[in-house]
Amino acid sequence: MRRMRLLAVASAALAVAFGIAPTATAAHAAPTHRASYHCAPGHFCLYSGWNGGGTRCQWSQRSKANTADDCSFIRRGQHVRSVWNGTGHRVQYYTQTNYHGRVGSTKAGAGGNLQGNYQIRSFKPQ
Repeated sequence: MRRMRLLAVASAALAVAFGIAPTATAAHAAPTHRASYHCAPGHFCLYSGWNGGGTRCQWSQRSKANTADDCSFIRRGQHVRSVWNGTGHRVQYYTQTNYHGRVGSTKAGAGGNLQGNYQIRSFKPQ
C-alpha cells in the first residue's frame, strides 16, 4: 500500500514538473478550438468579434480577391478580430485587395484572435 501511495505522489509530481497537470489559469483562458467558432467545414471564416463572436463571413472558395464584395461588416469598415480556417490547407491573408499587404496566415483546422486593428481584404492558400 505504501508503494502505491509513493507511486501516486511521484506521478503527480512528474505531471506538474512537465506541465501536464491543468493549472488555474489554463482553466479560465479563452478557448481557441473549433467549438468556439461556428464555421462550416471546408470554409474560411472571418469574425467581427473576439473568439468567433460578432458577425461572421465565410467562404468555400480557395481564394478571394476582395472580401468586401460579400462581407457586410468589412464593407461597413469594421475590423476582423478573429478567424477560423476550416479548409484543408493553410490560408494566408492580406490587408489589401488582390493579395497585397500580407498580414498573416492560419493553418488548416485552426483559428483564433487577431490583433483586431485591420481588415482582411483578400486571402488565398499558401
